Amino acid sequence: MLTIKKKDKVKILTGKDKGKQGEVLKVFPDKNRVIVAKINFVKRHTRPTQTDPGGIREKEASVPISNVVLLCAKCNQPTKAKFDFLSDGKKVRICRKCGEMII
Repeated sequence: MLTIKKKDKVKILTGKDKGKQGEVLKVFPDKNRVIVAKINFVKRHTRPTQTDPGGIREKEASVPISNVVLLCAKCNQPTKAKFDFLSDGKKVRICRKCGEMII
């Protein structure tokens, strides 16, 4: 079970974008990778089509999930999420630093 989901705020731990923060756009659980907004830009050369003029485009590439850490929305600190169950049986993520639920 992955602790990072789509629309989570994360911090980059290693690489050329170390220390930057961004929102997760997409998660690839089978490859253990995530795409973070405005992080790890790469250039792609595209051919022109009938609707697109083509050229050199910049877009986000995926980052290994081990190179990002979840940021708590309340305390804004990097944290490992722990799992707990609510009284109705729903599984939720909890911040280990402040004890707040991560939505």
